[in-house]
Amino acid sequence: MKKLSHDEIAANRTPLAAIETAPRFPIYALADNIRSLYNVGSIFRSSDGAMIQKLFLTGYTPYPPRKEIDKTALGATNFVAWEYHKDPMDAVAQIKALGIKLCVLELTTTSRPYYDLTPADFPLCVVVGNEITGVSKEIIDAADFAIDIPMFGHKQSLNVAVAYGIVLYDFLRILRK
Repeated sequence: MKKLSHDEIAANRTPLAAIETAPRFPIYALADNIRSLYNVGSIFRSSDGAMIQKLFLTGYTPYPPRKEIDKTALGATNFVAWEYHKDPMDAVAQIKALGIKLCVLELTTTSRPYYDLTPADFPLCVVVGNEITGVSKEIIDAADFAIDIPMFGHKQSLNVAVAYGIVLYDFLRILRK
């Protein structure tokens, strides 16, 4: 085993000229009322790595251009389709009109573990919420279903960008079976 060089890693990247037309996975994401610009940058970076369809930023979630977002996004804001909506329900309406299932990443009375999804659950839009208060009741009420990340320690939550990355990459595992 040897670590890949930057040139070897670059050789496996989707070329810049092809990024806009490259096939994407049937995954959308909605970030609602995220406080941290660094979390938003991390969400962009994970979204690019997973080749999602689109990222919706809503509420008071910061959006590009911002140097703090760019610091963690490392340029991913240029490769992920995104749009901003002040009112998250405008984005929810757009998502639902496209026939995309709305899936909240939140502890609810009917949440199921994220790893129990199947290809039939896609296309979907995963919603992540505020670092303290989570996904809003209004969005939960509009959701088709909820998923959670089982927690076994004392704390019952993860950083929003970390949680997003966990479920996002498991979605790829499910879709690539």
